[in-house]
Amino acid sequence: MRERLLDAAIDCLYELGYSGTTTIEVAARAGVSRGAQLHHFPTKEHLVTLAVRHVLTKRLDEFRAAFVALPEGTDKHTAAISILWEMMSSRTFYAWLELVVAARTDAGLRATIAAIDGQFVDQARATTLEFFSPVPGRERSFETNPLFALAMLQGLALDRIVWGADDPRIGELLRKMKVVAAMGSVAKPPTPK
Repeated sequence: MRERLLDAAIDCLYELGYSGTTTIEVAARAGVSRGAQLHHFPTKEHLVTLAVRHVLTKRLDEFRAAFVALPEGTDKHTAAISILWEMMSSRTFYAWLELVVAARTDAGLRATIAAIDGQFVDQARATTLEFFSPVPGRERSFETNPLFALAMLQGLALDRIVWGADDPRIGELLRKMKVVAAMGSVAKPPTPK
Protein backbone atom coordinates (compact mmCIF):
# COMPACT_ATOMS: atom_id res chain seq x y z
CA MET A 1 0.00 0.00 0.00
CA ARG A 2 2.81 2.40 0.90
CA GLU A 3 4.46 1.83 -2.49
CA ARG A 4 1.17 2.49 -4.31
CA LEU A 5 0.75 5.77 -2.40
CA LEU A 6 4.31 6.87 -3.23
CA ASP A 7 3.83 6.04 -6.92
CA ALA A 8 0.47 7.83 -6.99
CA ALA A 9 2.05 10.91 -5.41
CA ILE A 10 4.71 11.02 -8.17
CA ASP A 11 2.00 10.66 -10.81
CA CYS A 12 -0.02 13.49 -9.27
CA LEU A 13 2.99 15.80 -9.06
CA TYR A 14 3.83 15.05 -12.68
CA GLU A 15 0.31 15.42 -14.04
CA LEU A 16 -1.22 18.03 -11.71
CA GLY A 17 1.74 19.95 -10.31
CA TYR A 18 2.35 20.59 -6.63
CA SER A 19 -0.64 22.89 -6.15
CA GLY A 20 -2.99 20.42 -7.86
CA THR A 21 -1.75 17.44 -5.86
CA THR A 22 -3.98 16.63 -2.90
CA THR A 23 -3.86 13.76 -0.46
CA ILE A 24 -7.43 12.90 -1.47
CA GLU A 25 -6.38 12.57 -5.13
CA VAL A 26 -3.31 10.51 -4.21
CA ALA A 27 -5.41 8.13 -2.10
CA ALA A 28 -7.95 7.76 -4.93
CA ARG A 29 -5.25 7.01 -7.51
CA ALA A 30 -3.59 4.52 -5.16
CA GLY A 31 -6.95 2.83 -4.54
CA VAL A 32 -6.74 3.21 -0.77
CA SER A 33 -8.98 4.89 1.76
CA ARG A 34 -8.22 8.38 2.99
CA GLY A 35 -7.73 6.95 6.49
CA ALA A 36 -5.15 4.45 5.24
CA GLN A 37 -3.33 7.23 3.42
CA LEU A 38 -3.33 9.43 6.53
CA HIS A 39 -2.02 6.53 8.61
CA HIS A 40 1.08 6.27 6.40
CA PHE A 41 1.47 9.92 5.44
CA PRO A 42 -0.24 12.48 7.69
CA THR A 43 0.44 15.53 5.47
CA LYS A 44 0.77 16.32 1.79
CA GLU A 45 4.32 17.61 2.30
CA HIS A 46 5.33 14.40 4.06
CA LEU A 47 3.79 12.25 1.34
CA VAL A 48 5.24 14.01 -1.68
CA THR A 49 8.73 14.51 -0.26
CA LEU A 50 8.99 10.87 0.80
CA ALA A 51 7.72 9.84 -2.62
CA VAL A 52 10.39 11.86 -4.39
CA ARG A 53 13.12 10.69 -1.98
CA HIS A 54 12.06 7.08 -2.55
CA VAL A 55 12.05 7.43 -6.33
CA LEU A 56 15.36 9.33 -6.49
CA THR A 57 17.01 6.50 -4.57
CA LYS A 58 15.43 4.01 -6.95
CA ARG A 59 16.72 6.02 -9.91
CA LEU A 60 20.29 5.91 -8.57
CA ASP A 61 19.97 2.15 -8.31
CA GLU A 62 18.71 2.07 -11.90
CA PHE A 63 21.67 4.22 -12.98
CA ARG A 64 24.09 1.79 -11.33
CA ALA A 65 22.42 -1.20 -12.98
CA ALA A 66 22.41 0.46 -16.42
CA PHE A 67 26.04 1.52 -16.03
CA VAL A 68 27.22 -1.93 -14.93
CA ALA A 69 25.37 -3.50 -17.88
CA LEU A 70 27.19 -1.38 -20.48
CA PRO A 71 28.99 -3.47 -23.10
CA GLU A 72 32.77 -3.77 -22.93
CA GLY A 73 34.47 -0.90 -24.75
CA THR A 74 31.66 1.61 -24.22
CA ASP A 75 32.81 5.16 -23.56
CA LYS A 76 31.80 5.36 -19.90
CA HIS A 77 31.76 9.16 -19.70
CA THR A 78 29.42 9.47 -22.69
CA ALA A 79 27.25 6.65 -21.38
CA ALA A 80 26.97 8.24 -17.93
CA ILE A 81 25.70 11.50 -19.43
CA SER A 82 23.27 9.64 -21.71
CA ILE A 83 21.87 7.63 -18.80
CA LEU A 84 21.53 10.76 -16.64
CA TRP A 85 19.85 12.64 -19.49
CA GLU A 86 17.34 9.83 -19.85
CA MET A 87 16.62 10.18 -16.14
CA MET A 88 16.00 13.91 -16.68
CA SER A 89 13.17 12.92 -19.03
CA SER A 90 11.33 10.91 -16.39
CA ARG A 91 8.20 11.60 -14.40
CA THR A 92 10.40 11.60 -11.31
CA PHE A 93 12.44 14.54 -12.56
CA TYR A 94 9.33 16.59 -13.26
CA ALA A 95 7.83 15.64 -9.90
CA TRP A 96 11.08 16.82 -8.30
CA LEU A 97 10.91 20.02 -10.31
CA GLU A 98 7.39 20.69 -9.00
CA LEU A 99 8.65 20.39 -5.43
CA VAL A 100 11.66 22.62 -6.07
CA VAL A 101 9.48 25.36 -7.53
CA ALA A 102 6.98 25.07 -4.67
CA ALA A 103 9.86 25.25 -2.17
CA ARG A 104 10.84 28.68 -3.49
CA THR A 105 8.01 30.25 -1.50
CA ASP A 106 7.54 27.67 1.26
CA ALA A 107 10.35 27.73 3.84
CA GLY A 108 9.31 24.44 5.48
CA LEU A 109 9.19 22.59 2.18
CA ARG A 110 12.47 24.25 1.14
CA ALA A 111 14.27 22.82 4.18
CA THR A 112 12.97 19.34 3.37
CA ILE A 113 13.88 19.65 -0.31
CA ALA A 114 17.35 20.93 0.58
CA ALA A 115 17.89 17.87 2.79
CA ILE A 116 16.75 15.49 0.03
CA ASP A 117 18.92 17.29 -2.50
CA GLY A 118 21.94 17.05 -0.21
CA GLN A 119 21.42 13.32 0.23
CA PHE A 120 20.97 12.83 -3.51
CA VAL A 121 24.18 14.76 -4.30
CA ASP A 122 26.09 12.70 -1.71
CA GLN A 123 24.78 9.50 -3.29
CA ALA A 124 25.66 10.78 -6.78
CA ARG A 125 29.21 11.48 -5.63
CA ALA A 126 29.47 8.01 -4.10
CA THR A 127 28.19 6.49 -7.33
CA THR A 128 30.77 8.47 -9.31
CA LEU A 129 33.51 7.04 -7.07
CA GLU A 130 32.25 3.53 -7.84
CA PHE A 131 32.86 3.96 -11.55
CA PHE A 132 35.48 6.69 -12.04
CA SER A 133 38.82 7.81 -10.60
CA PRO A 134 40.41 11.27 -10.71
CA VAL A 135 43.19 12.06 -13.14
CA PRO A 136 46.26 12.82 -10.98
CA GLY A 137 46.41 16.55 -10.35
CA ARG A 138 42.73 17.04 -11.17
CA GLU A 139 41.18 15.78 -7.95
CA ARG A 140 39.28 19.02 -7.29
CA SER A 141 37.72 18.94 -10.75
CA PHE A 142 36.80 15.30 -10.23
CA GLU A 143 35.18 16.15 -6.91
CA THR A 144 32.85 18.72 -8.48
CA ASN A 145 32.08 16.82 -11.71
CA PRO A 146 28.93 15.03 -10.44
CA LEU A 147 27.42 18.27 -9.17
CA PHE A 148 28.35 20.08 -12.39
CA ALA A 149 26.85 17.34 -14.56
CA LEU A 150 23.61 17.28 -12.57
CA ALA A 151 23.31 21.08 -12.63
CA MET A 152 23.93 21.26 -16.37
CA LEU A 153 21.50 18.47 -17.19
CA GLN A 154 18.80 19.88 -14.94
CA GLY A 155 19.20 23.28 -16.58
CA LEU A 156 19.02 21.71 -20.03
CA ALA A 157 15.89 19.81 -18.99
CA LEU A 158 14.31 23.16 -18.03
CA ASP A 159 15.31 24.61 -21.39
CA ARG A 160 13.75 21.60 -23.11
CA ILE A 161 10.39 22.62 -21.59
CA VAL A 162 10.64 26.02 -23.27
CA TRP A 163 12.53 25.12 -26.45
CA GLY A 164 10.80 21.82 -27.20
CA ALA A 165 12.33 18.35 -27.17
CA ASP A 166 13.43 18.50 -30.83
CA ASP A 167 15.38 21.75 -30.60
CA PRO A 168 18.86 21.11 -32.11
CA ARG A 169 20.54 23.12 -29.35
CA ILE A 170 19.75 20.29 -26.94
CA GLY A 171 21.78 17.74 -28.91
CA GLU A 172 24.64 20.19 -29.34
CA LEU A 173 24.77 20.97 -25.63
CA LEU A 174 24.59 17.27 -24.72
CA ARG A 175 27.57 16.57 -27.01
CA LYS A 176 29.55 19.33 -25.27
CA MET A 177 28.50 17.99 -21.89
CA LYS A 178 29.86 14.56 -22.83
CA VAL A 179 33.25 16.10 -23.69
CA VAL A 180 33.34 18.01 -20.41
CA ALA A 181 32.37 14.86 -18.46
CA ALA A 182 35.62 13.18 -19.47
CA MET A 183 37.74 15.99 -18.03
CA GLY A 184 39.37 15.19 -14.75
CA SER A 185 38.44 11.51 -14.50
CA VAL A 186 39.09 8.08 -15.92
CA ALA A 187 36.70 5.16 -15.95
CA LYS A 188 37.55 2.38 -13.55
CA PRO A 189 37.90 -1.08 -15.04
CA PRO A 190 34.88 -3.34 -14.49
CA THR A 191 34.85 -5.25 -11.24
CA PRO A 192 35.32 -8.99 -11.83
CA LYS A 193 32.12 -10.95 -11.25
